[in-house]
Amino acid sequence: MTPGENGPSTPEDDDPFGYLYADGQARGAQPPSGGYGYPNSVSRVRAVGERQYGQQQAQYGQPTVPQQPVGYGQPTAHYQAPETLPGGAPPSSPRSAPPAPGRRGPNTKGLLIGAIAVVAAVVIGISVAMLNGPDDKKTGNEAGSTPTQSQSQSPSPSSSSSSASGVLKTDAGALQLAGGAAKATDVKGAQTSDGSYVGGLNQAGASITWTVNNVPSDGVYTLFAHFSVPGQDQQMSVSINGKPFSPGLPLKNYAHAQNGDFVHGWTTTYVWPTLNKGSNTISISCGAGDQCNALIDQLWLQQGQHTRNG
Repeated sequence: MTPGENGPSTPEDDDPFGYLYADGQARGAQPPSGGYGYPNSVSRVRAVGERQYGQQQAQYGQPTVPQQPVGYGQPTAHYQAPETLPGGAPPSSPRSAPPAPGRRGPNTKGLLIGAIAVVAAVVIGISVAMLNGPDDKKTGNEAGSTPTQSQSQSPSPSSSSSSASGVLKTDAGALQLAGGAAKATDVKGAQTSDGSYVGGLNQAGASITWTVNNVPSDGVYTLFAHFSVPGQDQQMSVSINGKPFSPGLPLKNYAHAQNGDFVHGWTTTYVWPTLNKGSNTISISCGAGDQCNALIDQLWLQQGQHTRNG
């Protein structure tokens, strides 16, 4: 044996993969008879689906015994009852006694009812406060500064109604007529009970006079007149207790009636004269320069300054 040599050997001992090379095949190397590429390995070719997983691998050369499934509720082969163990089954521990009743918790139901009662009280309080709050709305019946008899205000149209408490009222039948003024019922729309009104005022000297008794006190009053004009503005003179009241009684076409239409011309006007306590005389006449083509059916008084009846 020369130095570096390890003695005679076979190709497969030198290189188990020598048969793959040309020089190994020249020296007579052969593929191993066992598994692929490894000497002494065991190659067992199986058909597809033959191998079963989850089963115990049988030893080489012995048949495989399939494992029987364990039925539901049955012990496995490794299970042993406690009675079969040495010494018998261990003594069972006594059942623990129920815990002693502890301290009761807070009465949550009572607290909930109390909270609901508090909320309801707050809501009721707010509602009462809102209902009883200060009312900033004005009644519209407050009198301003007391005007003299020469003062007047141009009225706006408003409808009259039945007399209210504290209102002095008269119809055409109770008025004193003079200068050709006369009671009539031809034109519809008068508010008197019999549909009457005073006509014939469209001539110089014609007048109606109302003697008012039981005026409660001295002061400013609102004199309302329900009238109709034929689609044109009119103006008549007024006197209070024999003294002229300037600028008189405006009788404008507030109803916007068509020319000559008395039926749709009914509306209301007013002035603010100063009256004395007790009896007063109010006259409405057709004076010089007046336009008196109007019909008048009602007059009424209300203490203070007002812009509409009531």
